[in-house]
Amino acid sequence: MTWLDDQQIFDANCTPPAIDDFPRDLFSERQRQDGAVVLHVFTSLYLFVALAVVCDKYFVPAVERICQALNMSNDVAGATFMAAATSAPELFVNVIGTFITEGDIGVGTIVGSAVFNILAVAACCGIGAGIVVPLDWWPLTRDCLAYGVTVSLMICIIHDERVEWYEALTLVLLYIVYTAVMYWDKPIQQCTRARLGLTTDRPTKNSENCV
Repeated sequence: MTWLDDQQIFDANCTPPAIDDFPRDLFSERQRQDGAVVLHVFTSLYLFVALAVVCDKYFVPAVERICQALNMSNDVAGATFMAAATSAPELFVNVIGTFITEGDIGVGTIVGSAVFNILAVAACCGIGAGIVVPLDWWPLTRDCLAYGVTVSLMICIIHDERVEWYEALTLVLLYIVYTAVMYWDKPIQQCTRARLGLTTDRPTKNSENCV
């Protein structure tokens, strides 16, 4: 195969960047260089502050009320209601990336968001705490195991760069299973601790069912 053939193949497969599918900026590149980019910075800061206020004043109290009504622990609520609510931006980004821009921005958003949550969010919370925060091994082990299984499954699904409807349905059903496991988290946790011979500060009235 000649160099010309390679160049023709490259030209045939070359697609415009996905950013071109989004609306243009209100300012030109020259205007941004002259200082209009400051407006973008202030707008971003305003949205960050607004998001913090909404989460602190409305979102967290609402989740706490739901936990009390459903008799759920804080870690279970964080892994279900709070995780679903905070992942809403990724959902809309995926919808836009799939049906409007028809690009692969969705996968990058999901993976990048997960990496940021695991590394940056946990690190910032640890740095800002100022005290030693005791962590229970159960929520960490449970969620890391579930995350590892889901990431491995997603890699197996997208390795051929195609997602069939039954593969997408499998992911949805897997999340339903995860939600069901979280609903029965207390009995499962008590049974696991009883089998491993670990003590817990919470009552283990269901541990006698673990034979």
